[in-house]
Amino acid sequence: MQSTLHNNIHLAIIMDGNGRWALRRGWPRAAGHRAGVRTVRRLVKAAPDCGVGVLTLYAFSSDNWRRPAAEVAALMELLRRYVSAEAPRLAEAGVRLTAIGRRDRVPTGLADAIAAAEARTLGGERLHLRIALDYSARDAILLAAAKLAGVPDVGREVFGRHVTGGQALPDVDLLIRTGGERRLSDFLLWESAYAELWFTDRLWPDFDQDDLRAALADFRARERRFGGLSTAAAA
Repeated sequence: MQSTLHNNIHLAIIMDGNGRWALRRGWPRAAGHRAGVRTVRRLVKAAPDCGVGVLTLYAFSSDNWRRPAAEVAALMELLRRYVSAEAPRLAEAGVRLTAIGRRDRVPTGLADAIAAAEARTLGGERLHLRIALDYSARDAILLAAAKLAGVPDVGREVFGRHVTGGQALPDVDLLIRTGGERRLSDFLLWESAYAELWFTDRLWPDFDQDDLRAALADFRARERRFGGLSTAAAA
């Protein structure tokens, strides 16, 4: 499941800092989430030309239900509006949208909008945009283990497909986290076993195409050994 082609990068992003961005301006946290959606639009447009084939965005973790109910409700409605409004544009641009995570706890309107967008964009081949919603990597791994309990000689590839919900995807090549934090926060733990990590203090609403290009340039300059020797050491 490893991906080494630089023109087919699986990029994962933990979008952090929306609330802080808004509070620093004296605005409600919801304003930061709206600004964060605008960043998503910019990067989805730029990603394919930067060599990204799969873009997985962490929109809402299973632990985010602990946040104030009003903020969660506003975020869910924002996500519903984004998915509904963007589906036609994504389809036209050749972008396939899918969601990972639980759907039984999100509002029905959002779940329906996701299903409709997935169906409308199914043929997209230029970019696979994955939205992690009510997502927990630990829960995904536990669910895969439960499904495969008693199955002998389960290999990594088979197990990995169960972790990713049946999708045959390359592992994460580069994982970016904005907002200054330096942790994975239960995001794509299985898929990120050999991911390169790139952290930035930039808050998500301020993250732009230049930041994306800088992260990808740094990634391309790294030597990925996957447990082997470096080119110099092997010579």
